[in-house]
Amino acid sequence: MKKGELTLNFVFKFWFPIALTWLMMAFEGPYTTAVIARLPEAKYNLAAYGIAFSFALIVEAPIIMLMTASTALVKNSRSYKKLRNFTFSLNILITLIMVVFLIPRIFNFIVLTVMGLNGELAKLVYKATCFLIPWPAAIGFRRFYQGILIAYKKTKLIAYGTVIRITTVIFSTLCLAVFTNLKGVYVGAISLSTAVVFEAFVIYAMTYGTVKNRVLKSDTNFDLGFPYLIKFYLPLALTSFISLGVQPIVTFFVARSNLALDSLAVLPVVTSFIFIFRSMGLSFQEVGIALMKYDNENFTVLKTFVFMLAVTVSFVLAGIMLTPARYFWFINIAGLSGDLVPLAVQTSSILILLPALSILISWQRSVLVNADMTKNITYGTAIEFSFIVVLMIVFLKMNLIGAHAAALSFILGRAAANIYLHSVYKKGIRNLVLLKD
Repeated sequence: MKKGELTLNFVFKFWFPIALTWLMMAFEGPYTTAVIARLPEAKYNLAAYGIAFSFALIVEAPIIMLMTASTALVKNSRSYKKLRNFTFSLNILITLIMVVFLIPRIFNFIVLTVMGLNGELAKLVYKATCFLIPWPAAIGFRRFYQGILIAYKKTKLIAYGTVIRITTVIFSTLCLAVFTNLKGVYVGAISLSTAVVFEAFVIYAMTYGTVKNRVLKSDTNFDLGFPYLIKFYLPLALTSFISLGVQPIVTFFVARSNLALDSLAVLPVVTSFIFIFRSMGLSFQEVGIALMKYDNENFTVLKTFVFMLAVTVSFVLAGIMLTPARYFWFINIAGLSGDLVPLAVQTSSILILLPALSILISWQRSVLVNADMTKNITYGTAIEFSFIVVLMIVFLKMNLIGAHAAALSFILGRAAANIYLHSVYKKGIRNLVLLKD
């Protein structure tokens, strides 16, 4: 890409299929929880779904940045094969971790002794987590190949794959809900695993031609050594591990909070709703990595796009939360019972600025990845994690409602990470200039 070639229109066309992919995935959560909310024993099943999903997320953490890695590092046959083998090894490892976690003695110690869940809720969580065993590895496999599609500017194919995934979720969820007597949490877990595994193979098939005709035939002079791969990827893996590890930690605190069951039931509904808007920021990180060329004109175009995106997302979310549309969402779409709606509205209102902060952090991270400063991304995430844990302890000692404490901790923790990354942002730009030169 030559100097001055980048335009807002080009950035939008490149970003939109990825954003659409994230947006479709974001609607997956509200749809699944809406189905669970309409099945028997909704409060218990929503709580169990949120807990099981948080466990699967932390196991998934080591492979979540494979999309970023493959976008940045897959440049020829050698780098493709090394990162592919690395991906397979990580997938085997996280699957084994998932299985070990489900050994009854280990599981019972964590959920009964440490988290303090009651026996009925723990049984629901255990079986749902069993159904989610294939989920993390399928995510890792899929994200590796999605990164290649982004690197070779085939982002539309990613959106097509996600359409297939969402269709599978909708079809399997409805079939299980209508034609079986499975509990709601099991319906959600089985549907998620089935859809992600199917999507992973579809993405692989879509990437096959690009890998065969472009990646394997590339004459780019780039040798991805294992020491460099570890140096590059370890900070990113730690970042996602710390970031996703927040969810089960917060769940642990909420389980011991004021209005614990109501808060556990509401949080997966609220976080899946807010994730719809956060997905706009999450979708930008790989875009920034792929398109960033540091000269004044191109760099300014990307910054302008980020600003416009943050303002638009914040405006839309605020418009929902400050009007009767919020009740329409949580009652008619999410299907929450009347006693849970006020808590859901209050919790979501606290999180209005979280999507804008997520867009900002994606921009900051994309600069630092391209500047080869991935350690600073890890430091920022560690700061966010630390703030969240400390704030949860403080808020629960103040006897705040669990869902309120979680929301306040999330927003203040993310703000702390943004502030830290801003402090190293200019150094990242200077490094970026040197690397481009």
